[in-house]
Amino acid sequence: MILYLQLFWEFFQTGLFSIGGGLATLPFLSDIADRLGWFTQATLADMVAVAESTPGPLGIKTAAYAGYVTGGVPGAILAAFSLILPSVIIILVIARVLRIFKNNKYLNVVFMCLRPASLGLIVVSLISVCEVAFINSVYADVMTMINWKGVVLAAVLLIFTQGISRTKKWHPIIWILISAVIGILCF
Repeated sequence: MILYLQLFWEFFQTGLFSIGGGLATLPFLSDIADRLGWFTQATLADMVAVAESTPGPLGIKTAAYAGYVTGGVPGAILAAFSLILPSVIIILVIARVLRIFKNNKYLNVVFMCLRPASLGLIVVSLISVCEVAFINSVYADVMTMINWKGVVLAAVLLIFTQGISRTKKWHPIIWILISAVIGILCF
């Protein structure tokens, strides 16, 4: 029972303070992994990979995955619910306030100030994911420390998608299949 209360509280806080969407939850999940040991950083990278490869919101999928790893099916449901609960509460309050103060210049300034904070959380998430994907921390020298296959795969996919997407509009499933083939060939 205490595990479920702690799970609720941790993901409620994550939902409350991760402004900016699913990627903004990653620093909080990383902190949970380090502080509570419910899952490892490698498991977090797996969570992101699974969540990114399936349809739906990233934050809810990673919370459900983390909850499942921690507390089974009830943990998955509780983590996902507690992650979205603050958003629901905040949206209901904001909708009420915006109806009353929709032309207030101070309220507009507050929303403008939230944008850099959201961007900062997303950049931290990007750095964390890149560290896991591109750096092998167990090696001492730079040549073996960098995961060259991951770097080459990322570069090839970036060049391929940017070059081809400007000339032809292909269905997203084709892009997924091409990416999968390139990933298999690189690894």
